[in-house]
Amino acid sequence: MRSNAMVAMILAGGRGSRLHDLTKKVAKPAVHFGGKYRIIDFPLSNCANSGINTVGVLTQYESVLLNAYVAKDQFWGLDTNDGGVFVLPPRERDQTGFEVYRGTADAITQNIDFLDSIEPEYVLILSGDHIYKMNYEKMLKHHIAKGADATIAVLQVPMKEASRFGIMNCDKNDMIQEFEEKPAHPKSNLASMGIYIFTYKTLRKYLLEDDKNEQSSHDFGKDIIPAYLDDNKVLTAYRFKGYWKDVGTIDSLWESNMDLLKNNNALNLGDPDWKIYTEDINALPQFIGENAVVRNSYITQGSVVLGKVNNSVLGTNSFIDEGADVQDSVILTGAKIGSGAKITRCIVADNVEIGSGVVLGSADSDHIELIAKNVTE
Repeated sequence: MRSNAMVAMILAGGRGSRLHDLTKKVAKPAVHFGGKYRIIDFPLSNCANSGINTVGVLTQYESVLLNAYVAKDQFWGLDTNDGGVFVLPPRERDQTGFEVYRGTADAITQNIDFLDSIEPEYVLILSGDHIYKMNYEKMLKHHIAKGADATIAVLQVPMKEASRFGIMNCDKNDMIQEFEEKPAHPKSNLASMGIYIFTYKTLRKYLLEDDKNEQSSHDFGKDIIPAYLDDNKVLTAYRFKGYWKDVGTIDSLWESNMDLLKNNNALNLGDPDWKIYTEDINALPQFIGENAVVRNSYITQGSVVLGKVNNSVLGTNSFIDEGADVQDSVILTGAKIGSGAKITRCIVADNVEIGSGVVLGSADSDHIELIAKNVTE
C-alpha cells in the first residue's frame, strides 16, 4: 500500500452521555481504560500497526483534553513526514450558533477539503470509542479483492441480541443485500461494527449529494449506506472474529476492564506483534506494601497498594490505603481509597477520593456503580 493510499478518519465527537459523569468534562474517547490507556489509543494504535500514516480525529464535545492528547502523534509512531494525526473540529454552526457535526456522514463532508489535499484512494471510517485490535490492511485487501465500493466490518452476535445493532443481510459470498438498523425481527446476526472502508471517489460524490438533502440525517447507517444499496453499488461484509467491545455504558466499560483479568484474554495487551501505544507517563514504579494482599489484578505504574485488591484494575497513581478492600472494581487514574473503605463492583473516576470506612457498591448488584465525586462518609 502506497503512503496515504488509505486515510483513516476517527469519529470522536459523540457526547458519551451513557457514561454519565465520566464524560461530563472529558470526551468519551479520552476516558481511561485498562489502567494506563485511553480508549482512543486502540483505533490509533490499530492505524499505526496497519501501516496507515495519516489519521484525522474528528472531535466535538468536551474536546480540549482529547485535542491536546491526540496532537502528540509521536505516542503512536504517526509523526511522519508524509502523515500524522490531525485534529479536525467542526466548522459549521447550528441554529444556536455552536459549531457542530450534524451526523457521522456530515463530519466527513465538512472535511472533504482535508481529504482532497491528500488524494487518497480509500477512506477508512472508525469510531473512537471501541476497544479492539484489528488489522485494517487485511480489510482493505478484502475490499479490493471484492471490487467493492464500500466494505463494512461485521461481527457475529447472538441472535437474541441482534435487534440492538445495525444488521447486514448478505448472500453466500458476503455481498450485502440489505441493511437494517436495529430490526425488531432480524434476519441475520451480522452486526455492523461501525468500521467502513470506502473507495473515496465514489464516497465523495455521495457525501456531496447527501449534504444538499434537507431531509437527510447525514448519517452513514441511515443515509449513505441505504443510498449505496438503492443505486446497486457493490457493498461487502468483512467478518471480524477477534475481541471487540463498545464501551459506551458504565457496565460495558467495567466488563471490558474485567475481561483483561481473564486467563488468555482475547484482547491480550501484551502481544508484542500488535502493541497498543499510549502516552509515556513519568511516574514511579508501583508500590505494594508489606501487609497488602493483591490477587488477579492490574496494578499500573505509580500506584500504591497498602490494603487488599482482588480482581480489579488500578489506574496510574492510584492509592489504596491500609485496611481498604477493593473487589471487582476499576479505580481510575489518581483516585484514592481511604483506610478501611470497602469498594465492590464500582468504577471510581479519575482523582476521586473515598474517605476512611466508606462502603460503596455491592456484590449482589446487577449494575456497576459509578463513583464520580469525592465521598467522605
